[in-house]
Amino acid sequence: MNAVLNPPKVSRVRWKLREVMAKRKITNKALANELKVHPTSISRLKTQDVLPEIGGEVLCQLINAINNLSAEGFGYCTLSELIELVLNDEQCKPT
Repeated sequence: MNAVLNPPKVSRVRWKLREVMAKRKITNKALANELKVHPTSISRLKTQDVLPEIGGEVLCQLINAINNLSAEGFGYCTLSELIELVLNDEQCKPT
């Protein structure tokens, strides 16, 4: 009952582009070419640990590009593969 009255708080939104690209063996250059941007732009996006401020349209383009470049067997990239909600540790400890 306590969890309903006092839900855990999200402390940050973790950006997992680096992990997704590594798992799917997608290079900065390949993703940059697919999105028609400079590879440095992809490098900057990839090194972020917290979700960067990007709009929904760019996020959709990014997911579509990842799907186009992914080898068979990986399935479709989803938003939940790219981001993770990190809960505040203090609120998650049992009382």
